[in-house]
Amino acid sequence: MVNIKITHKSGKTKTYRRGITVQEVFEKEGLLPGSPPIVGAIVNNDTASLSFKIEVNASLEPIHLVSREGANLYRRSLSYLLALSAKKAFPNRRLVIGHSLGRGYFYYFEGYDYVEEEDLKKIDRTMREIVCKNVPIVREVISYHDAVEYFKNNKQQDTLLLLEHRNDPKIPIYRCEDYIDISHSPLVPKTGILDVFELKNYPPGFLLRYPPADNPYKLSPFHDNPLLFSIYQEYKNWGKILGINCVGALNQLILKGEIKQFIQVAEALHNKKISEIADKINSKKDRIRVILIAGPSSSGKTTFSKKLAIQLKVLGRNPVTISLDDYFVPRDKTPKDKNGNYDFEALEALDIELLNDHLVKLMNGKEVEIPDFDFHTGDRKKKGKPFRLPDRGILILEGIHGLNEKLTPLVERDRKYKIYVSALTQLNLDDHNRISTTDNRLLRRMVRDFKFRSHSALSTLEMWPSVRKGESKNIFPFQNSADSAFNSALDYELAVLRVYAEPLLRTIKPDRKVFYEAQRLLRFIDNFAPLPSTWVPPESILREFIGESAFKY
Repeated sequence: MVNIKITHKSGKTKTYRRGITVQEVFEKEGLLPGSPPIVGAIVNNDTASLSFKIEVNASLEPIHLVSREGANLYRRSLSYLLALSAKKAFPNRRLVIGHSLGRGYFYYFEGYDYVEEEDLKKIDRTMREIVCKNVPIVREVISYHDAVEYFKNNKQQDTLLLLEHRNDPKIPIYRCEDYIDISHSPLVPKTGILDVFELKNYPPGFLLRYPPADNPYKLSPFHDNPLLFSIYQEYKNWGKILGINCVGALNQLILKGEIKQFIQVAEALHNKKISEIADKINSKKDRIRVILIAGPSSSGKTTFSKKLAIQLKVLGRNPVTISLDDYFVPRDKTPKDKNGNYDFEALEALDIELLNDHLVKLMNGKEVEIPDFDFHTGDRKKKGKPFRLPDRGILILEGIHGLNEKLTPLVERDRKYKIYVSALTQLNLDDHNRISTTDNRLLRRMVRDFKFRSHSALSTLEMWPSVRKGESKNIFPFQNSADSAFNSALDYELAVLRVYAEPLLRTIKPDRKVFYEAQRLLRFIDNFAPLPSTWVPPESILREFIGESAFKY
């Protein structure tokens, strides 16, 4: 018998037989069952299910339910449970996952404009029955041929299209009873763990609600976001019209050399939406003097601001941009976080009093001296920049606090127009596997950071949790206060980003803690046929991240 060495999180190294599963190791160490439950593992800095067989010397640590990765695992598994249950309850219906909404995922049945309450209750009962049975969810590999046959017989056309781009002889799947499905990351070991969820009617479909990461035992109150949902639905309808609503269909367009027109339509849709927002602003030209733009990292706010300015000029306005970065307080007044580091994302890092004094004066036709902040010295330069609002002028302010009323308390609400920018792709990998908005933005940022900020993919991945934490605190709570929302996602962009991101992700070695994130992203972008940037227009928002933009930044 061949033995291997496994080093535990405690630092202790022990010898086990080769091929032992993660679950068997944890059982031998007395970690199972546990509270909070262990739902997966990190093996050599990559995520794995408890049924994973360890074949080489490895480091091993558990993934507990109460953790960020544990929460992600729970949500993926809950989606798997829903797909299984919907298949049992309504075998002739096609269930399709949509986007996230609050702490939940939007689903719909293809061809249905509404889900009856009784139908929803039937799916809920089926899910809870399977949870009560505590059925194992086991990772297996099957042949490519068997996978194609299974998904063909089960009429999962989107999954079949996805497999057309793959040439793996073995396809990883997860099995629960007689149901199998593809999952691109690990799932929980048994259905009994998945007991906290809610199905909520949300026409034309419903929501699968899940608990927050910091309290996986209780659902939080539901907070609706009708503005973002309407934007998503609009783009989803466009996807249906164009016949591209999954990655497999996009890959077919690319491989047939027919992607050019699709790109042109996607870009034209962006320009159309920006023009519509400009029209709404101009319809209130007698009142609106300040445009506030906010959105999470790498949502394309800067290019959006520039394109909006062009549309406003077409309407006879004179848009001018003020950089909030120039209103930072001196370094000795910058607030610090709980670790003693400067918190540049805090609202208090900005001189709110000076900013509002300037805004009021500008709107009243007066001249001000805009500060010029020097990031090297951490203080303002002695002399600022004289500035007066031009005739027919309108101010554009872009920054993370743009939607927060505390940023501009002295400017009357009806004199401001707030815009939320995000990247809500309407594409799915297949019917049951969504594309995360966060992953889309992360890949954008990784490519941009490397090309323009001399940051490695490693540094981008390491700082991303902190970026996300700041977004949750400073941006997402205020998105419903926006007057308009703009979806900056382009349905073809991940095929382009793959070309840039793949070599960057491959530089991250297995001894790094974020290796599992790099591997997850590599598995994700491997589903896309690579697309050279040749046809990406110079005015595209995507150019903000990949370069050669017609705009200056």
